[in-house]
Amino acid sequence: MKYTGERVIPELMKQMNGLLLEHLARYHFSIHYAKGRILDFACGSGFGSNIMAVAAKKAIAEVIAVDIDPEAIAYAKGKYYHPLISFQVENCVDPSIPERFGQFDLIVSFETLEHVDNEEIFMRNIYQMLKPGGTAVISTPFGQGRGMPTSEPFHVHQLTEGEFQDLFALYEEVQFYYQKGVLIEPAPGREGRHYPIGIAVCKKSTQA
Repeated sequence: MKYTGERVIPELMKQMNGLLLEHLARYHFSIHYAKGRILDFACGSGFGSNIMAVAAKKAIAEVIAVDIDPEAIAYAKGKYYHPLISFQVENCVDPSIPERFGQFDLIVSFETLEHVDNEEIFMRNIYQMLKPGGTAVISTPFGQGRGMPTSEPFHVHQLTEGEFQDLFALYEEVQFYYQKGVLIEPAPGREGRHYPIGIAVCKKSTQA
């Protein structure tokens, strides 16, 4: 698989590449929540699914890792085989996914929102596939807002901070974090520091 700048492929990137470090930080951040059934929604080359499976293997029952790109999934199967991980080709805005995949204790989806046109289905799928009491960890870069142009060639748009926070009204508990490089801090962060990426840690009600 060639590195085009759209997907993180650690083996083809310099160790200090900022995009790589950001993604690594998010997956390591999520290890704290890793248990039971895990869904890596839009897993890309699969390296993050492997990070969680290796780090939390005693707490994890299985990791389902899906991506729309068959080439990425083929690469993941070859490079990051792990007995706990199942790599599958799926579209994250396919409304049939919840019925076919069941529910999960943890769902992670990093830097996906900015790539999808129909975020309503994307967010609904995540909510429906989360077990009552389960946790979702979702990140996206901030930008000019929904429907507005972006300088990133692979992004549909980039949400504003407010638009991102408004996506999680259905959840019982939501904690927002800011990310700059490998630094992840609780919102509102430190005064005078610009944070280009937002992370939401959402807990579904046990009564849902």
